[in-house]
Amino acid sequence: MSQVEQLTDRGEQPDWHGMAPAAVLAAVGSSEAGLDDDEASRRLERYGENVLTRKGGPSAFRILVRQFANVLVCVLMVAAAVSVGVGEYLDAGAIMAIVILNAVFGFLQEYRAEQAVEALRKLASPTAIVLRSGQQRQVEASKVVPGDVLVLETGAKVSADARLLESVNLKADESLLTGESVPVSKRSEALAARLAMADRANMAYMGTNVSYGRGRAVVVNTGMATEMGEIAEQVQAPEVTRTTLEVKIARLAKWLTIGIVALGAVLFVVGVIAQRDPIEMFMMAVSLAVSAIPEGLPAVVTLSLALAVRRMAKRNAIVKRLAASETLGSTTVICSDKTGTMTANEMTVARIYADGRFLEVSGVGYQPEGEIGLDGEAVALEDWPVLERLAQVGVLCNDAELARTDEMWDIIGNPTEGALLPLARKIGLDERELREQMPRVHEVPFDSERKRMSTVHPTSDDGLLVAIKGAPEVLLQYCTRVLTNAGVRELEPERVEQTLSAATEMAADALRVLGLAYKLAASDTDLEDAEHIESGLILVGLVGMIDPARPEVRPAIELCQQGGVRVIMLTGDHKITAAAVGRQIGMLEEGDRVVTGEDVARMDEQELAREVERIAVYARLAPPHKVRILRALQARGEVVGMTGDGVNDAPALKRSDIGVGMALKGTDVTREVSDIVLADDNFSTIVAAVEEGRIVYDNIRKFTRFLLSANFDEFITISVAILLGWPLPLLPLQILWINIVTDGLPALALGVGPAEDGVMDRPPRDPRENMLADMLPFLVVAALVAAACALAAFRWELAATGDLVMARTLVLTQVVCFELFLVFNCQSDRASVWEVGFRNRALVGAVLISALMHLCLVYLPFTQGVFKLAPMELADWGRILALSLPALAISPRWLVARGSHHA
Repeated sequence: MSQVEQLTDRGEQPDWHGMAPAAVLAAVGSSEAGLDDDEASRRLERYGENVLTRKGGPSAFRILVRQFANVLVCVLMVAAAVSVGVGEYLDAGAIMAIVILNAVFGFLQEYRAEQAVEALRKLASPTAIVLRSGQQRQVEASKVVPGDVLVLETGAKVSADARLLESVNLKADESLLTGESVPVSKRSEALAARLAMADRANMAYMGTNVSYGRGRAVVVNTGMATEMGEIAEQVQAPEVTRTTLEVKIARLAKWLTIGIVALGAVLFVVGVIAQRDPIEMFMMAVSLAVSAIPEGLPAVVTLSLALAVRRMAKRNAIVKRLAASETLGSTTVICSDKTGTMTANEMTVARIYADGRFLEVSGVGYQPEGEIGLDGEAVALEDWPVLERLAQVGVLCNDAELARTDEMWDIIGNPTEGALLPLARKIGLDERELREQMPRVHEVPFDSERKRMSTVHPTSDDGLLVAIKGAPEVLLQYCTRVLTNAGVRELEPERVEQTLSAATEMAADALRVLGLAYKLAASDTDLEDAEHIESGLILVGLVGMIDPARPEVRPAIELCQQGGVRVIMLTGDHKITAAAVGRQIGMLEEGDRVVTGEDVARMDEQELAREVERIAVYARLAPPHKVRILRALQARGEVVGMTGDGVNDAPALKRSDIGVGMALKGTDVTREVSDIVLADDNFSTIVAAVEEGRIVYDNIRKFTRFLLSANFDEFITISVAILLGWPLPLLPLQILWINIVTDGLPALALGVGPAEDGVMDRPPRDPRENMLADMLPFLVVAALVAAACALAAFRWELAATGDLVMARTLVLTQVVCFELFLVFNCQSDRASVWEVGFRNRALVGAVLISALMHLCLVYLPFTQGVFKLAPMELADWGRILALSLPALAISPRWLVARGSHHA
C-alpha cells in the first residue's frame, strides 16, 4: 500500500506543494513512467471514477410538496376543511381551487428550473493524456487515478489535481477556481509549506486550462477529493436560505392566524354572554374566521412574482426560484466577484508608451473595436508610424489566435499574448494577412529566466525581421536604438530612464507591462546564435494591459449607492490589481479599506463583524474566506446578494440571501447554485433586477393591504350586528361573492401595477420589518369606515321598509362599491388616488369588469334567487354611492408606515 493510500485511510492529506517531485512520486507509489495497466485498474477500483458526484436533487414529488409547505397555505387548507364541516361547500371549493392553482404554478416554475441546471459532471475534461508504463496514452478522464502521470500541453484541460514534475514555460488559467485574472506561471520545484491555493505554483488543479507551454504532473487527488470536489461538496450541503419574502409571508400568516382565531374566540364568548345559542355562535365565529382569511393572497403573490420573473427575463435576469425575484429588492449589500463580473475576464491593452508619450486605447476585451487616443483625442494613425511597427511585432512574436464564435470574439492561447491581436486590428493591421506574408522561420521561446521571446520572419527585401517581446527591464538591456515617429534614433540613457519610469507608472496602475522591440538582420544570420539574434535591438515601446472594468459597471454601482445598496468586491486576484479596478469603478472612497484573504484569516469573528463595514475590496480570497465575509455581513442584519462566475464562488453563492450567477462565462456549478442567472454577464443587469425586486415587493404590499382591509370590514360588519342583536347583514354566500368580486381582478391588477416614481432613490427595506404592523393603521381605519357605512345602509333600509332582503342587497352592493373605490387608494404607499391618478390601466379595467359583474348579479332573475337579492332603484344607488365616497379620502400618505427602511 502506498503512503498516500495509508494517509487517505486516516483521512489525512500530504502538503504536496511543499514536497520535492521525487518525494511526491514515492508518496503516491508511482514513477516518472507512470503506472502500469494492472495497477491503474486496481486503483480505479479502490478510489472510484474521477468524477464529481452529484447528490440527487429534489424529486418532482418533493418539489410539489414544497409548494404546500407555507404557513398561509396550511391555514387556507384548514379553513377549507372547516368550511366543509359547517356546510359551506362553495367557500371550501373556492379556497382549495386557489391553493391548487398556486401549487401547480409554483411547481412548474421550480421544476423547469431544476431540470435546466444538470451540469456538475461537465467540469472535468472528457479525455486525458497519461503515461502508462512510459508510453503516452489517451484515456477517459473518469479513468484517471492517483499516481497517473498527466501530459499537459497548450489547450489541455487538467483532469485531476496533480503535482508538477516538469514545467516548460507552463502557464495555467485558474480564474474560475482561484479568481486570478491572468494565467499563472507554473514550476516544478518544492515551495514553502501551507501556501494558499492561488500561490501553489507547482500544482495543477482539476477544471483549469493549460494556456501556454507544456509539462508533466503526477495525479495526487481525483474526483471529490480534488479542490473542485471539495467545492462541489460544499455546494451540495443541505443548507437552504429562505428569501425575505418567504419570511415575511410566513410572519404575516402567523399573525393573521393568531388575530383571526382570537377575534373569533372573543365573538363567541361575547355571544354566549349575551345569551345567544352557543352552537349558532360557534358556527358563526368559524364562518367569520374563514371569511376573514385572504384566500386570494397566495395566488396573487405567485402571479405577481411570475410576472416579475417575465419582466426580469426581458432584462436578461433569469430567475430560477419565484420568491428570489423579490429578494433583490430588499438587498442591502451586493458582494461581487471581480473577474468576469465587474471586469470582462479578457486581457485588454489599455495603454501604450511610444515615442515618449502615453497613448490610451479604448475598447474592452477581445472585441477588435476601439481607437488610439492622445490627450482625449483620437490620433491620426498615419502620423504615428511607430504604432504600425508596434502592432507588427506584437502579432509576429505571438502564439495566440483571435477567433470569433457565436457572435463573440475569443482568444485561443495565452490571454496576455492574445490581447496584442485586437490591438493590432485597432491600429489597422490584420494579423492573419501579416502572418501569411511573414511566416515564422525560427524562434527562441520564452522562459521564466530569460523573460523574453523572439521570433524570426523573412522580409520582402530578402532580409529577416526579428520580433521580440518581454519584461521591459530585461529588454532594454539589449536595445541600442529606439523607434520614433521621426525614425530610428540612438537610445540614450535619459530615454532608458524615461522608459523604465513609464513601465513603473503603468505597473502602479495594475497594468501588466510588456516591452516590444525588433531588429532587421541579413538573410545569412546564424539563427542558432540566440545572443546575436537578440543584440542591438530597436525599442518600439511598451504596452500595458489589464482585465478591464466593464464600462457599464461604474454607473451601475453609482445607482446602487444612490439606492442605499453597498457594493463590495471579492476577488482572488492580487491586492494592487483589485484596488486599481476598485478605484476605476468608483468603489473605493475615503476611509475604505483593501484587505487580503490572509488579513481575513487573522481576524476572529467579532473583529471581522466590526471591520466589514469599512472594507470595500477583498483580494486574494479563497472560498472559505468569502463564506466568512458573507456570514459576518449577515450577522449585522444585512441582506446579501452574492455574484460570481467561478467555481470558487459557488459556496458563497449558495449561502447568500440571493445568489447571482453568470450565464456566458460562468461555470455550470455557479449556475446551478444561483437563484438568479444573468444572461448577459452584465453587472448593470443586477441593478435592473434590484429595481424589479423593489417593484414586485411594492405591489405585494399594495394588494396585501387591500385584501386585508376588504376582508376585515366584512368581519367587523357582521360582528357588530351580532353583538347588537341585529339580523345578519350578509349571508355566507354573499360574503363569498364579495371576496370573488373585490379580492379577484382588482387585487390581481394591483399586483401588476407600474413602478412608482423614484423606486431606486430610496434605501432598501429593513428585512426585519413587520408587513402587517406597517399597514395596520390603514387597515383599521379602512375597515372601520367601511363597516360603519355598511351598517348605516343596513339600518337605514330596515328602519325605512323592514325589508331584510333589500337591506342585505344594499349592504352587499355598498360593501362592493366601497372596496372598488378603496382599491384606487392602494396604488401607492406614499400618495393618494388624487396624486397617483388612474395610470394603472389594468386596475381601471378590473374595477369596471367587477362592477359589471355585480350589476348582473343584482338584476338577473336567476342570480337574484340564488343569492337572495332584490332589484335596486335609482335612489338606492344614490345612497350607496354617497356611503362609498369616503373610501377615496382614506389616504395612505398618513396611514401607512414608511420609516422602516434599512439605515
